Amino acid sequence: MGNKTSAKSYWKNTVTGVIVNICRLTVSLTFILSGFVKAVDPLGTKYKIIDYAEALGVTEYLPDMAALLASVALAATEFILGICLLFAIHRRVATRLVVLLMLVMTPLTLWLALSNPISDCGCFGDAVKLTNWQTFWKNVVLLLAAVISAIRPLKMVRFISLANQWIVMNFSWIFILTISGYSIYYLPPFDFRPYHVGADIRKAMEIPEDAEQPQFETTFILEKNGVQKEFTINDYPDSTWTFVDSRTVQLTEGYQPEISDFSVVTVEDGIDITEQIIADSGYTFLLVAPHLESADDSSLDLINQAHDYAREKDYPFYCLTASGEKGIRQWTLMTGAEYSYCHTDEIVLKTIVRSNPGLVLLKNGTVIGKWGKNELPVIEENTDRLENLPLGSITEKPVEQKILIILMWFALPLFILCLADRIWAWTKWIKNKKESNRIFKLLKRKEMRKKIVAGNWKMNMNLQEGVALAKELNEALTADKPNCDVVICTPFIHLATVAPMLDANIIGLGAENCADKEKGAYTGEVSAEMVKSTGAQYVILGHSERREYYNETPEILKEKVLLAQKNDLKVIFCIGESKEEREANKQNEVVKAELEGSVFNLSAEDFKKIIIAYEPIWAIGTGLTATAEQAEEIHAYIRQIIAEKYGQDVADEISILYGGSCKASNAPELFSKPNIDGGLIGGASLKAADFKGIIDAWKK
Repeated sequence: MGNKTSAKSYWKNTVTGVIVNICRLTVSLTFILSGFVKAVDPLGTKYKIIDYAEALGVTEYLPDMAALLASVALAATEFILGICLLFAIHRRVATRLVVLLMLVMTPLTLWLALSNPISDCGCFGDAVKLTNWQTFWKNVVLLLAAVISAIRPLKMVRFISLANQWIVMNFSWIFILTISGYSIYYLPPFDFRPYHVGADIRKAMEIPEDAEQPQFETTFILEKNGVQKEFTINDYPDSTWTFVDSRTVQLTEGYQPEISDFSVVTVEDGIDITEQIIADSGYTFLLVAPHLESADDSSLDLINQAHDYAREKDYPFYCLTASGEKGIRQWTLMTGAEYSYCHTDEIVLKTIVRSNPGLVLLKNGTVIGKWGKNELPVIEENTDRLENLPLGSITEKPVEQKILIILMWFALPLFILCLADRIWAWTKWIKNKKESNRIFKLLKRKEMRKKIVAGNWKMNMNLQEGVALAKELNEALTADKPNCDVVICTPFIHLATVAPMLDANIIGLGAENCADKEKGAYTGEVSAEMVKSTGAQYVILGHSERREYYNETPEILKEKVLLAQKNDLKVIFCIGESKEEREANKQNEVVKAELEGSVFNLSAEDFKKIIIAYEPIWAIGTGLTATAEQAEEIHAYIRQIIAEKYGQDVADEISILYGGSCKASNAPELFSKPNIDGGLIGGASLKAADFKGIIDAWKK
């Protein structure tokens, strides 16, 4: 039954993960495409934002610069959110931001679909045209996919590690903002409009004979004596009327050619010269300036050079604008222009070239070249005819080459980064796996070693107090069996009395010291044999207090260890450094010297009977405690030098205890370390409850 449940859960998680990642990729790729096509044509996006503002009646609150900044910000936001979802960067935040954005855009596109104030939402710029209803249903799908991704964001598979995701983010920001900046200063590197370089305007305007013909009408608003009146091309008045504005509207639906609103009418006499321009088999220069009043005049010299060249070589040169007589007069006075002016619809002019002004070169109705105000061609005097110049032929990079450039500068570096990141993550995983295996092995070996908590009463407790404490502790541990070996090391006066009171299967008994002589005239000393005769099984040797107060040397301790083992006593051998030695980073040297001086003389079999107790002198009775990491570090070192002396198998069998202000509060953390096998407890062993709290740490 358990296996069936586990399998069901596995398949449920797998299916959920697949669905989430499909949704995540759908949203991310859509957002990346949408953001990119907006970024390569920020002026086009600006015009679309202004269209939205007009539809909502808030144009007055949207300055031209604010619309441009909004266009750049929108493109960058969509692109970065798409990148975040693609690489699973900031998964929770990114998915929630996408949901929030779609919650705003989906109702907006529903309103557009119902009221139809704008024919195209501009989601994908001019690259992909969608109807308003298509846009709405697209947003519904994206909203649903975004919600699914946001519900289970952690199911999104990472393509980049947390450590390196900032590189992807910053690189993407720089890339998309650079693209937008380049497209504003020059011209969009990708031109999806019908007037792109290589486009045949005449062919794009053709309507098949059998196609339903749409009907258009261009209306001119003219003024005379303060009175404005509308005229069509059929009733265009004489030159006494002043041009104010013009507009072209579609009267009836029909076959929609790629270009349907390109119309050029001379300002001077109102003659439509559209056909003349697109049918000319030679070259024609078109200076495109939607608004002469706001046109950039920094490139006037290059414009005039182009006009002088065209006049010299007998190439037609027209200035196409939507400005009225006042704007034309101001521009003429400022530039000294002698070229002909023509009226063309403002939207058409903005579509032809994203620059004010911009220069377009036609040949036989085909766009040969297009230049923005900051990249106008330099035409020197006595320059050859266009037929003999690169300027006179299409030099625009093919779309495939532009895509390759984008891939080389953006996609390829990201791919290399991700590949390097995955290799790095794999090697890190291998390293962590090895480290985990090492720790696992240590913990496994630790399970094989005895876990010990030993109490050192020192010079505390009279006989009656000691008996009471031993009895209380015995009763407590009998009722609640410990998960480790428990030892109490008492003053000599307690040993014989306490021994019969203790359950030897639960609590071991030890002395705090023994003499370095077997017997004889050594008044006040207690031999190892005497200790053993009381019923004790353990003895503490080498304690720092004995070394300091009673001048116990390594040679004395060596004799004590030998006598203790001769009498079958288990030695708890203490080592540790002073505060000054720790501050001088000499702790390793100290413990190694103490082991070499007193116990490394033993055979491997005898050494395995030793219990090592590491007690930093600076932590004994001071309230200071070595951190778990500090304790583990030196315990590992002690086990290392034992392995160097006796081999790894012996080192793995030796129990190493920590002593030094060990309490119930810090014992669990200390005892969890792979190389710490218990504790030698001082003050906390004088109360049964405190001591048992430390013993119970092995149950946690």
